[in-house]
Amino acid sequence: MKPIYLDYNATTPIAPEVADAMLPYLKGFFGNPSSSHFYGRQTKEAISKARKQVALLLNCEANELIFTSGGSESNNYALKGYAFANQEKGKHIITSAIEHPAIIEVCKFLETQGFEVSYLPVDGTGRVQLSDVKSAIRTDTILISIMYANNEVGTLQPISEIAKLAKFHNIAVHSDCAQAIGKVPVNVQELGVDLVTLAGHKFYGPKGIGALYIREGIHLQKLIHGADHERNLRAGTENVLEIVGLGRAAELAMEEEEERIKHEKDLIRVLRKNLSQLPEIQLNGHEAYCLPNTLSVSFKNIQAKDIIARLKNVAASAGAACHTDSIIVSSTLKAMNIPLEYAMGTIRFSVGRYTTKAEIDLASKEIVEVIKGMRRDANQKKSTNA
Repeated sequence: MKPIYLDYNATTPIAPEVADAMLPYLKGFFGNPSSSHFYGRQTKEAISKARKQVALLLNCEANELIFTSGGSESNNYALKGYAFANQEKGKHIITSAIEHPAIIEVCKFLETQGFEVSYLPVDGTGRVQLSDVKSAIRTDTILISIMYANNEVGTLQPISEIAKLAKFHNIAVHSDCAQAIGKVPVNVQELGVDLVTLAGHKFYGPKGIGALYIREGIHLQKLIHGADHERNLRAGTENVLEIVGLGRAAELAMEEEEERIKHEKDLIRVLRKNLSQLPEIQLNGHEAYCLPNTLSVSFKNIQAKDIIARLKNVAASAGAACHTDSIIVSSTLKAMNIPLEYAMGTIRFSVGRYTTKAEIDLASKEIVEVIKGMRRDANQKKSTNA
């Protein structure tokens, strides 16, 4: 029996509907979209269709989207592209302390290029406070980049409120929505953002494909130079096969939005209830503003790596890496000020389209048994050493 997959925030399997849409472009439609003949027109039309599918999901114009190799490239292009193109206006950027490395590392790079970056704190639920955003804004602030949904604890950020504040100061806003798309509605008009990152493999599309929404009028310095692909914004022959997959995944996300949210909320509710019977645990993240599919749980005085090792039939992610002489806690848990005795034992469970109630029941049973067994072993060890 394969382990029960509870790591959908790490990646999702390709939906069969997506694979079916991609297959003709693996087997037969091979033309270069830049070619003007029959074969090129076939693939160019496929890209155009996919762009419209993604645009419908985000509620933007198709010409406001460019396809990338994934979330990391989109984040790099958004931040570097905007910073370098607009540095005459100022060189100050605001982000949060809980961003994905594909944002944090870009910010660190920009700091070596003469930019200044303010890393906002979060509260105990992992949520950025508007008052902190307001306090961080300076006359030379040109960009605010805050993720919509945190990948570790699932907390949703007040992006629309941040965007309103930014607009008052004529500051552009980017949001890494890779973890949110396909799980909660992401409407760029309602959010009021200028740049949005998405990654196909987070919502049942293929790996290696993503997109960047660039609001009309936003100017970015080119990141990849070459021919004039993607409206001369991103050089390189288009990855037609995966672009088609991304488009179909976006279409599925729209079709199944309400059903997915209800399904995932119901499963997480069961998992939370089943694990709450255990003593000395802490649930992380915001209770109301949270992804419907995510549950971050901290088990006191137990190392996450040991929990993962004992879970033979459950696949989940650890929030801390423990080594012989130290415990490396994630930046998100640190920013949330989770006590070390809890942070060291943090596990993220994330459900998805294919998770069943029966799997949650089986997984819950094993998790409870493993934690109880580890506590029993720890108590016996204490008694022996006493």
